[in-house]
Amino acid sequence: MTSLAPTLEAFFTERLYRQLHASPHTVSSYRDTFRLLLGYAHTRTGKTPSQLDLADLDATLIAGFLDHLEHDRHNTVRTRNNRLAAIRSMFRYASYRQPAHAALIQQVLAIPEKRSHRTTVSYLSPIEIEALLNAPDRDTWIGRRDHALLVTAIQTGLRVSELTALRNQDIILTAGAHLRCHGKGRKERCTPLTRHTVAVLRTWMAERHGTSDQALFPTRRGTALSPDSVGDLVDRHVAVAQQHCPTWTTKHVTPHTLRHSCAMSLLGAGVEISVIALWLGHEEIQTTQIYLHGDLAIKERALAAPPHQPPHPAVTSHPTASSPSSKHSDYPGHTTTPTTPGHGPQAPTPHNPPPRVIQNMRDPA
Repeated sequence: MTSLAPTLEAFFTERLYRQLHASPHTVSSYRDTFRLLLGYAHTRTGKTPSQLDLADLDATLIAGFLDHLEHDRHNTVRTRNNRLAAIRSMFRYASYRQPAHAALIQQVLAIPEKRSHRTTVSYLSPIEIEALLNAPDRDTWIGRRDHALLVTAIQTGLRVSELTALRNQDIILTAGAHLRCHGKGRKERCTPLTRHTVAVLRTWMAERHGTSDQALFPTRRGTALSPDSVGDLVDRHVAVAQQHCPTWTTKHVTPHTLRHSCAMSLLGAGVEISVIALWLGHEEIQTTQIYLHGDLAIKERALAAPPHQPPHPAVTSHPTASSPSSKHSDYPGHTTTPTTPGHGPQAPTPHNPPPRVIQNMRDPA
């Protein structure tokens, strides 16, 4: 038996499940990473996954795998870095179980993350949102399901994993209508629903039927939609919407674009950025700052606003300790007693001491 197989198995069963209690999304992401890595290693070495040794996964092969993700699979730099994070996690675990490969592990852990350009968020305008919601054919069961799904996604801003995990029991359509979801980081949150969304969901759930623990947006077989299925239906309806919306530009629309559209709609309505972070389930408010950069209207309003001009001291109605009327003259021997309108000169008191004379520190000419 090679050293890789037991180490990799223990990483998933002991490290992720028992020690870290990682979420199913994290486990599936790590699983996909090593499935791709083992397949790439097979093409490079000719060995099956059961024959691979930890020494076969050296820094050169890992670096080639990361380039393969970008150039052959056309993954983004962010996806490439996520795959590298999974590989690093396994090699850190292997460093305690396989000390004989300490040098190789150190070289793999030294592979840096790749920097990428930060682009502004892509979102849909209100006209484009309306065109997308009108795209599904509501004369069919699939069309009515897709319409209800798109309305829910755009109004609530749920992640695609949260959207597909919704159950009938998670929707409350009575007073204080809202939905509950378990989001990223095992956080449960409630999102209020608008009247339009309540009406759409009430009609859909009356047709949907099903038990309380079944998926809100199922397939024809009654199972929950997969994230890939949601991506396919979004692509299908975007293609229809682009034909009927003259202002639609060449935007790459994904299910996550609907989440961005929700955030930008809230921002355009004047909702505070901290409330938007709470609405979307962001761990830190800095994550929500990207929407401030993406909203051109905020920058246009700042440009159109008149410049702020401080008030001139001469227009001050009451003299203060810093106004010219309350100061003594800079010339020696000349003082001015501050006055209050309508009361004449003020007499020195413990609470109103006489002003100090400011001496002229310049040398006489």
